[in-house]
Amino acid sequence: MSQLVVTGGQRLVGRVRAGGRKNSAVAVLPAAALLVDGPSVLDNVPDIQDVAVFCEILRAMGAGIEVRPANGSEPQRLVIRPGTGGDKAPPEALVKRLRASYYLLGVLLARCGRAEVPFPGGCDIGTRNIDQHIKGFTALGARVWVEHGVVKAEARRLVGAPVYLDVVSVGATINIMLAATLAEGTTIIENAAKEPHVVDLANYLNAAGARVKGAGTDTIKITGVERLAGADHALIPDEIEAATYMIAAAATGGDVTVENVIPKHLESVTAKLAETGATVEENGDSIRVVSADRPRPVTVKTLPYPGFPTDAQQPITSLLSVASGTSIITETIFEGRFRHVDELKRMGSRVTVEGRTAIVEGVDHLTGAEVTAPDLRGAAALVIAGLMARGETRIHEIEHLERGYERPVEKLTSLGAEVRLE
Repeated sequence: MSQLVVTGGQRLVGRVRAGGRKNSAVAVLPAAALLVDGPSVLDNVPDIQDVAVFCEILRAMGAGIEVRPANGSEPQRLVIRPGTGGDKAPPEALVKRLRASYYLLGVLLARCGRAEVPFPGGCDIGTRNIDQHIKGFTALGARVWVEHGVVKAEARRLVGAPVYLDVVSVGATINIMLAATLAEGTTIIENAAKEPHVVDLANYLNAAGARVKGAGTDTIKITGVERLAGADHALIPDEIEAATYMIAAAATGGDVTVENVIPKHLESVTAKLAETGATVEENGDSIRVVSADRPRPVTVKTLPYPGFPTDAQQPITSLLSVASGTSIITETIFEGRFRHVDELKRMGSRVTVEGRTAIVEGVDHLTGAEVTAPDLRGAAALVIAGLMARGETRIHEIEHLERGYERPVEKLTSLGAEVRLE
């Protein structure tokens, strides 16, 4: 396994481009590969491991995927020719590397009337049950059960129905939406997730001939159609990658402009960085962050969109570890999202976790240490901590970072960071 060596103390300065949205890619990919009938061209696809793994799964299920690598300012493009996928099981070893592989359930139920998908993997950040997914599939007429670690579902036909989600779940919202596109009649999802990638998926599906209304609100209406054609679609920018570089700029006393962003998607992060004392300037599709001398302490509470994103909580914890006072961070989405705290303590941070709340007492500085990345966003948090720290930080299991960040070493180096893989 590789490790990332970070020499702290360098101020990040310059411009960096955020890639396409990871969470959009892993929702649109299975639809383009197995749900629609014609070819699709997907632009602004992030060059990350989660996308590469999903492409391997979909190829194994019969889809044809041609990759045009990123070239200069041109992002990665995928040309996808769908396969039916009905008679080919997804490879278990690959499925267990990717949480979003559960979207295969909704796609295969809609297209084939049956699905068998090994229980998905991904980051260990707490309980992420699929009970709301099952509730939705059952409402549409499917029978769903788990057998020997495999989620199985079947339906003679799917029929639209009202579905009320007991908790706001992005994954369940997307999976039910996928299943409902080819169902007979109308499905109404209430208490639906409003995240931008739910809207992005709806835009792709509608371009392919689906009838989805209300994405981005808490009520989504899907009227089933007989078939879907392919569609050309550009994924929206990844606001979590953008937020990570914004936080890194504030953490290093930097001056960084993040390009290829939708500022509205970053409003909660922008507001919180401004509270810490950083200067944040929006300019069309870019955001510039200029650091204050030392961050002020703030209170952070993660919430579903448009609240502060859980995926940005771990990176901002690193920033607040050197704030001029005590910050309170409450994690309402995933109970395992403080696993990076023990690693930050090795670097001198003072963080006390009490249930779903972290009390962060700011220290004058962090010091380099050997640490281990616990998950994707925890890896990003440790990189930010290493950039702030005095001396050298070695981050083990850094492959977590490459699951969701596009060419991170190249981008950080372009901003003046001293980082290298070993």
